[in-house]
Amino acid sequence: MTPPKNTICLWFEKDGEAAARFYAETFPDSRVSSVFRAPADFPGGKAGQVLTVTFTVCGIPCMALNGGPAFRQTEAFSFQIATGDQAETDRYWTALVGNGGTESACGWCKDRWGISWQITPRTLTEALSAGGEEAARAFAAMMHMTKIDVAAIDAARRG
Repeated sequence: MTPPKNTICLWFEKDGEAAARFYAETFPDSRVSSVFRAPADFPGGKAGQVLTVTFTVCGIPCMALNGGPAFRQTEAFSFQIATGDQAETDRYWTALVGNGGTESACGWCKDRWGISWQITPRTLTEALSAGGEEAARAFAAMMHMTKIDVAAIDAARRG
């Protein structure tokens, strides 16, 4: 199998495999493809430790790199997951936040490894794309939310 031309590489201190397996269990079209272990001892690690994990999240090729504590995740990178309804929004939000993650504003949250996620119902994206007053109303409603409330966005869209 030919590796993808472009792969997102996520730096983890040490739990890249656990994160990749969690994502594969949580999101559709997601899986762990391979786990690579160190063939010998190396600075800061031992032979047999997991170095990298290749996986996909919603069809996007990714690699987890267990690189140690040198770098931390920031909101400068996030996965944006489009959802079709409140049940799907709730399912992903609960999976991420309910397993050691944290809530943020406007549909953003972090998982327990510090990776940022935007759980974005399509109705919000459609409202913002519509422009004008509809977009302004949906945007104003969103600004008061942590997890997006689909019914509230739909009400704002209607005015």
